[in-house]
Amino acid sequence: MALFEYRSALLLGTLALSLGTAPCQVFVVGEGTATADISTDFSPTHVSLPDTPMTERGRRELVRNLEAEQGFAHRALPVSASVTLRANGPISPGGAEYRKLIYQKGEAAALGDRVIITSMEIKPDRIVLDLNGGPYLKHRFLSHVQINDAPVAQTNAERASGSRITLIFEGHVPEISAPEVKALLEPVIDFGVKTSEQAYADTLPPMLKEAIAAHEVLVGMNHRMVLAALGAPENKMRDQPSGDASGGRYEEWIYGHVPQTIRFVRFVGDRVTVVEIAALGKPIEIHDKDEMGGYNSTAPTREVAMGDKPADGTEKTNGPPTLLKPGEAVSAGRSDNKVQFPDDNKGGASAPASPTPPPSNNLALAQ
Repeated sequence: MALFEYRSALLLGTLALSLGTAPCQVFVVGEGTATADISTDFSPTHVSLPDTPMTERGRRELVRNLEAEQGFAHRALPVSASVTLRANGPISPGGAEYRKLIYQKGEAAALGDRVIITSMEIKPDRIVLDLNGGPYLKHRFLSHVQINDAPVAQTNAERASGSRITLIFEGHVPEISAPEVKALLEPVIDFGVKTSEQAYADTLPPMLKEAIAAHEVLVGMNHRMVLAALGAPENKMRDQPSGDASGGRYEEWIYGHVPQTIRFVRFVGDRVTVVEIAALGKPIEIHDKDEMGGYNSTAPTREVAMGDKPADGTEKTNGPPTLLKPGEAVSAGRSDNKVQFPDDNKGGASAPASPTPPPSNNLALAQ
């Protein structure tokens, strides 16, 4: 036993000595290596902006049209709130400072990753946009609740993974539209991805594509066409009685506010039946005739008659089902429409005999 312990101690000592003197290599990933592939090239935009300050109505329209919009990152975005972009101006920080920010805070989106505007706030001279949840972890009240000294929500494993971009204007935020804001963000985010409504509009005939591009609603359009032309309505009046003898009901979408032009689009089912346009100082325009140029009736239809009647109008008669082989003659005296079986004298199978009914239970009990 002592000899075994001595040999074990000698082996462990030799192994420790060899490990202590063996050369080892240490790899250190520094800022230059981690950010070598991050591009910081930047080209300012040249978007013509209005001079009038933003109104409350314009602010609501901007929030409604920008929130939940999706795009693709034109550059790597850091998990930080320090990125500021001046309208038609430079981005800050830039160059090496931008790479250092990504190295210290982490990367929220790489080049070409999809990003979503999850929140936005409009201040007097800037628009603050949070992408993919923003750079700060949302407060959860469950983090203050404990059961037996154990927290209900494990917040240590969570961390913010979004980014924030602040778009700064000179003096004040102008009366700007959502497409103009997207154009100003073009060096950072590409919003040129088509929506499903735009992709659907590209499949329509040229007349309808021109109407949708001009933001016009025609009588006969469906819901998807109207969404592609005017977007989501500001108000909806659902399930309204039409007042006709049939007792039908309709749905009405309302676009615009006074003093703007107001459009009332009435749907019956999935089709626009009435379009009312109320412009300030003008009589109300009412469109209630089909304006689709026969587009809805261009699909070929086929009426299936009973028994799949041929197109030439002739009646197709089918004989009764039979077990005869092709070309085998029917036996004489079999002119009814019952299932025909081959005759026994021709080597065919005979007709099945009627099964004998089982004995009645009442008779069996009586016996």
